[in-house]
Amino acid sequence: MSVYQNERTALILIDPFNDFLSENGKLWPFVKETVQNGNVVQNMKNVLAAARKHKIQIVYAPHRHTQKGDYLNWKFFSPSHNGSKNLTLFEKGSWGAEFHPELLPEDGDLIAQNHWTASGFANTDLDFLLKMHDIDHIIIAGMRANTCIDSTARYGVELGYHVTLIKDGIGAFNQEEIKATVETNFPNYGHSLLSAAEFVKSLES
Repeated sequence: MSVYQNERTALILIDPFNDFLSENGKLWPFVKETVQNGNVVQNMKNVLAAARKHKIQIVYAPHRHTQKGDYLNWKFFSPSHNGSKNLTLFEKGSWGAEFHPELLPEDGDLIAQNHWTASGFANTDLDFLLKMHDIDHIIIAGMRANTCIDSTARYGVELGYHVTLIKDGIGAFNQEEIKATVETNFPNYGHSLLSAAEFVKSLES
């Protein structure tokens, strides 16, 4: 199990939006099964509370808050861009674009620039913020397993960070997506794969 220097470690919460994690969220019907069965919100809460207790930097890496005109005259659309556009996901100023009420930022937390596609690093200031706080270990939890989670974790490794994935702190549209990330993808590039309980225990030991 990895040993973390708390002052050089950050917990990155990716897209903990109401649209994903709250009943009546636009994506809740798609993720409800994995989020509820995996106890994802509670596991994220436990990791967040432990990180705060041990003075680990909290960083939010949110997706773009969609608004009118965002995708006007775009050259290439990915499936996620089409989804954001067609469903107006995480709409600017809406309840759905607010963070889940049990996963809210507090004073001292950092909020990176919003990512347009999957990686929390691409075209944002996330890497800059981490470097300015002398962070070299990152812990990742949030949504969605095989898109933003996988992409951000991979990108983090490419940038030279030690990357830990909280395997029961992520949700997806179905269990196969989580399985692909946790059992196939992440073990081939990531550094540490822990449950929420294992991560909390590592901080206590």
